Amino acid sequence: MAFKSDRLLENIESWSGRFIPTETTFEGEGVAFEGGDILFGKLRPYLAKAYLAEGSGEAVGDFHVLRPTTTTQSRFSQYQILNREFIAIVDGSTFGAKMPRVSWDFLGNMVLSAPPVPEQQAIAAFLDRETAKIDALIAEQQRLIELLKEKRQAVISHAVTKGLNPDAPMKDSGIAWLGEVPAHWEVRKLNSFSTKITNGYVGPTRDILVEDGVPYAQATHIKGGKILFDGAYFVTREWSEAHAKSILSLGDVLIVQTGAGTGDIGLVSENEIGFNCHALIIVSVDNTVMYGEFLAALLQSTYGRETLSSIQTGAMHPHLNCGEVKFIILPVPPIEEQTLIVHQISSCISQYDSLTEEAIKAIDLLKERRTALISAAVTGKIDVRGFCA
Repeated sequence: MAFKSDRLLENIESWSGRFIPTETTFEGEGVAFEGGDILFGKLRPYLAKAYLAEGSGEAVGDFHVLRPTTTTQSRFSQYQILNREFIAIVDGSTFGAKMPRVSWDFLGNMVLSAPPVPEQQAIAAFLDRETAKIDALIAEQQRLIELLKEKRQAVISHAVTKGLNPDAPMKDSGIAWLGEVPAHWEVRKLNSFSTKITNGYVGPTRDILVEDGVPYAQATHIKGGKILFDGAYFVTREWSEAHAKSILSLGDVLIVQTGAGTGDIGLVSENEIGFNCHALIIVSVDNTVMYGEFLAALLQSTYGRETLSSIQTGAMHPHLNCGEVKFIILPVPPIEEQTLIVHQISSCISQYDSLTEEAIKAIDLLKERRTALISAAVTGKIDVRGFCA
């Protein structure tokens, strides 16, 4: 019998067991569960996905259903499963290299110690209260990260479309999305000041990759306006020279051409000179008119993102074409002013990125604290009875 269910692995948050609503549904053979049962993700158990069911239903996908006995309290049992020592043992038993799973035979024979039910309830209540405090702190840091992202985007967008002088005379750009720009700025098509707009190599790559050679940048390396090459792909120098049009130069701006990151931007720094690339749009500009640094910032602005989004083709598989990209219209400040704008953006972004990194570290520490607290409580390393009056 086929069931339709919203209880999928992607709905379960790692290490917390919280349910995350998504729009995803899946048709398949369901595993029945009842209220109080624990749904444990058997695929990649190191993800620690353990959901405590509030009612009965059907789970589709890679779940084992665990039903606590009359001598075990469900919430306490869930915390036992979220104990990192438990997860480590289960993860060590998996079979399958690419899609590791834990078998029911192994999981079902795991031996867990359990205190009397009243003590289990006390431990669960303690952990509910303390983890809620930690989760609230994590949520605050996550909100801070989102706020920093918004401020970062606002700084870029305002600087590259309105300039740094709030008293500068303005004029209508003639483009609804862009609005007014400083009166002394130009508004031009990209191809009027570019020296090259082309595609990176778009053919099959399996047969051209080697263990060492010329770095071969992919869309996955384009993050946050930079190229973060991870050393995963290389081509021979001979192959790269035979495909010279996609060799990268200092100041080139890369645009992700297709896939989930379509429209993402990367700027070629001194570290990436001479790289070749795959399935990326490469834009080289005339440095007497516009710097690559300014163009990269401009394309990352709200206006730049909306402009690129407007010319994408394919709803299911978004794609950008060089033939469309070259005609996008952009504001062009005097070259000296671009230098000042880029410097100001770089300074502000550096501050925001530093604060974001601190917030990410704080979240990691809080999650580690949460996990350690659960492990200590369910194994009796801390006595919680005095906390649960």
